[in-house]
Amino acid sequence: MCGIGGFFGTGVAPERSRSILQGMVNAVEHRGPDDRGIFVGDGVGLGHTRLSIVDISDGHQPMSSGSGRFWISFNGEIFNHVELRQELMERGRRFRTNSDTEVILHLFEEHGADCVSLLNGDFAFAIWDGHERRMTLARDRMGVRPLYYASHRDTVFFASEVKAILRVPGIDAEIDPFALDQIFTLWAPVAPRTIFKNISELPPAHIMAIDANGLRSRPYWQLSFPDRQTTSRTVSMKDRSEELLDLLDDATRIRLRADVPVGAYLSGGLDSSIVSALAARTISSRLRTYSVTFASAEHDESSYQDEVVRALGTEHSSVECLPQDIARIFPDVVRHMETPVVRTAPAPLFMLSGLVRDHGFKVVLTGEGADEVFAGYDIFKEAAVRRFCARQPRSRFRSHLFRRLYPYLPNLSQQTPEYLTSFFCGGDDASDSPLFSHLPRFRSTSAAKIFFSGDFRATLGGFDAAQTLIDRLPADFKRWAPLHQAQYIETTFLLPGYILSSQGDRVAMAHGVEGRFPFLDHRVVEFAAKLPPGAKLKGLSEKHILREATKNLLPPSIAWRTKQPYRAPDCDPFSMEGAPDYVAEMLSPRAVAQVGIFSPQAVEKLHAKCRRQNSAGFRDSTAFVSILSTQLWQQAFGASTKYQSTYAA
Repeated sequence: MCGIGGFFGTGVAPERSRSILQGMVNAVEHRGPDDRGIFVGDGVGLGHTRLSIVDISDGHQPMSSGSGRFWISFNGEIFNHVELRQELMERGRRFRTNSDTEVILHLFEEHGADCVSLLNGDFAFAIWDGHERRMTLARDRMGVRPLYYASHRDTVFFASEVKAILRVPGIDAEIDPFALDQIFTLWAPVAPRTIFKNISELPPAHIMAIDANGLRSRPYWQLSFPDRQTTSRTVSMKDRSEELLDLLDDATRIRLRADVPVGAYLSGGLDSSIVSALAARTISSRLRTYSVTFASAEHDESSYQDEVVRALGTEHSSVECLPQDIARIFPDVVRHMETPVVRTAPAPLFMLSGLVRDHGFKVVLTGEGADEVFAGYDIFKEAAVRRFCARQPRSRFRSHLFRRLYPYLPNLSQQTPEYLTSFFCGGDDASDSPLFSHLPRFRSTSAAKIFFSGDFRATLGGFDAAQTLIDRLPADFKRWAPLHQAQYIETTFLLPGYILSSQGDRVAMAHGVEGRFPFLDHRVVEFAAKLPPGAKLKGLSEKHILREATKNLLPPSIAWRTKQPYRAPDCDPFSMEGAPDYVAEMLSPRAVAQVGIFSPQAVEKLHAKCRRQNSAGFRDSTAFVSILSTQLWQQAFGASTKYQSTYAA
């Protein structure tokens, strides 16, 4: 894992190339504190800051091919580099290092940009072809590793994080109001859009060529599902379960490849427990596991963590995240995430990666991705119940089903049947809407937009964030089963836009820690996509085939445990007694008016409401975190909003 940066174009004076690259590399030094390197050519530059994991002594970057024609700056890991290297050597290729970086160079020499289809890994890289004078950018299939770019003065600049691009003279931070509207609806901007105006994100599974003809990007892979009318070949659940376990076993095995120790995150839920179990039986030493605990019973899973630790015999450490910790570190978390967010969930993971790094570990396996790939989230079950409501509007079982959806939310179980029916089915959503599964979430999150100022609202005009998502859906989307449609939305947009970014890469790499995700091995993803919906969501039992495949790895209480989504206290850390001074400062009428995105009076009322209540509801908490994180984002990057006004007290 590393940080990369570079440029290609005519707008950088030769004498300034190194200083600009150095500034970009310095901005992301937290991603790779072990080594640095710079390559400068005619109108081109590559920079690199390295987290040494594979071939520690010889993996220096930027790295050149043997002929000197190609140069690469690479962030990530190629997990099948051992097998690829062997195949290349059998074809006569000779290697100078044992690094996976050199494997990419050889493959690029043979196949060009299409070599990405051979890679099993999490990666973002830039390769310079000196003969063709072409820069190629590429990003992994699932969007684990980030890559951003911006055009400025006839030059394209690119980097692992936006803060590196902002080090380029003349490129300033400015908000994209439409991206903020997307965040306040969809939880993340729809790539290539980012919260920074004129700075774009290379979407997952895309390749971009940059040369004298401009910028051209194309997808090289796409998540797809069978038509809902397709009758799959008859394969027993037993055979499918065995195939899945073999795939997961291998996906975990190759993600343990490293020249440094590898640990694992252990939440106490099914997914991380499976990964830990597979890793524990693969490595020869005792597995090191890490977790977050909470003081509040609503969020804490430490009893389940302890049970898995005892069952697997891991050496375990945990960090307790208190509400005051979230409030204390939240400004740093926002600076590393580089975006406003609607939840505080990234903050405890920021603390967790700090613990891992303090223990001398650079690599951890995690269970992320299983909920998207095997339909584990409540949103999938909720959509099924809402469709039942549409078919059976007078059924007396509706409120009972809603209570079953969220047993970990005590306030919800106390609501009347009328309230539950109104909350979940009151939107009168058309069941044939492509976003049917996600509309309640989008409505709840969008409530934060009532706090926009008049000027900001006028700038948005008739912008429809949900429609921008619909516009990105593939042509065959409508032929998929409803569950598969919901999975596609969650996996293709929210997973890379929020889970793998704000809750993943950013907070881990803030401490130089690399996360690896066996469930996001593209072989596992493609296998799961071909399964019929009932193999994943059986009634209201989530991840059915995954439980069947791994039931002998874990104690029954873990193997059959109902999904409890990872959450953290949202509004409470900032409204409790002793909250940091910055909260009142950021949300003061004067500060809010100065930024100009929100209505000072409305924000002031919300802040007062949250301070009065012991625990704010979902909509108020989401709005509060959204507003506070936006104010902190603006402060962290000095972003121009163009809506600033003088507040009259």
